[in-house]
Amino acid sequence: MTRAEETAIAVLTWLANEPELLGRFLALTGTDASSLRHAAADPGFLAGVVDFLMGHEPTLLSFCAATGTPPEDVVRAHMVLSGPDNPGDL
Repeated sequence: MTRAEETAIAVLTWLANEPELLGRFLALTGTDASSLRHAAADPGFLAGVVDFLMGHEPTLLSFCAATGTPPEDVVRAHMVLSGPDNPGDL
């Protein structure tokens, strides 16, 4: 597992403990809670997890504060997981 994937899994784990945010994430992705574990094996899904966090700075900062993750690590994970075709997503 890459460092970017580890960061995405950390975001997903954090989201699982934030019911309101998790509900919003599930609604936006069309995923249900029962399929999260299976979806987490998909790099595209992990990119979406990080993208969700990157889309709202207060949520990003809450994640970083709660987990001790530097925001730069999330930005790096986003760049790696989104790939070179999505540089405008930052």
